[in-house]
Amino acid sequence: MQSLNRFLYGPTPEEKVKAWQNKLRHETRMLDREMRQLDLATTKVRASVRQLAQKGDVKSARILAREVVRSDKQKDRLSVSKARLGSIGTQLNQQLAMMKITGSLQKSTEIMKLSNALIKLPQISQTMREMSMEMTKAGIMEEMIDDTLDMDDDEELEEEADAEVDKVLFALTNGKLGEAPAVSNVAPATQDTTLEDEETEKTMERYRQTLNGILS
Repeated sequence: MQSLNRFLYGPTPEEKVKAWQNKLRHETRMLDREMRQLDLATTKVRASVRQLAQKGDVKSARILAREVVRSDKQKDRLSVSKARLGSIGTQLNQQLAMMKITGSLQKSTEIMKLSNALIKLPQISQTMREMSMEMTKAGIMEEMIDDTLDMDDDEELEEEADAEVDKVLFALTNGKLGEAPAVSNVAPATQDTTLEDEETEKTMERYRQTLNGILS
């Protein structure tokens, strides 16, 4: 009889909630993994920033410090999204408790608000869209209006990153930023220094590509 009901009416509300909880746990693990990858990549970039600053290459250090700022912003965004996933899970548990009294899943503006925010995160956007559609059919949410805004990290950085980059550089160099030798005191470039500059450029590009691969 239970199999016949499932065939005719689909999964029960309890089964639907369990499936949503599984998806939430899967996306949470995925965000945890991405945050660990960001930590590993950013640690290497921070070390490179210190080395560049010690050499007096403030320009290159600033370029990589900007990548550190981008990485930190992304990690904050992922951390907030992970917390939102957890909040949806808590709300669903409350739905199950209420269903024992009401006999059905109830509409939740909180779940709708959290889901709408999570749809804007590219890493889990597709999953959240699918879950939102399923929850709408189940009566938990109203049909959502797609007002997703594109996150323009570059524009955001241009507006406020300079001060943050200076802060990162100051912290990573123990406040020694700006103590690079004056141009007049620097010896003319030799073949060795040119090769070293080329190697620095390659290292910087490698770090930037690594971070961009994680941040994209």
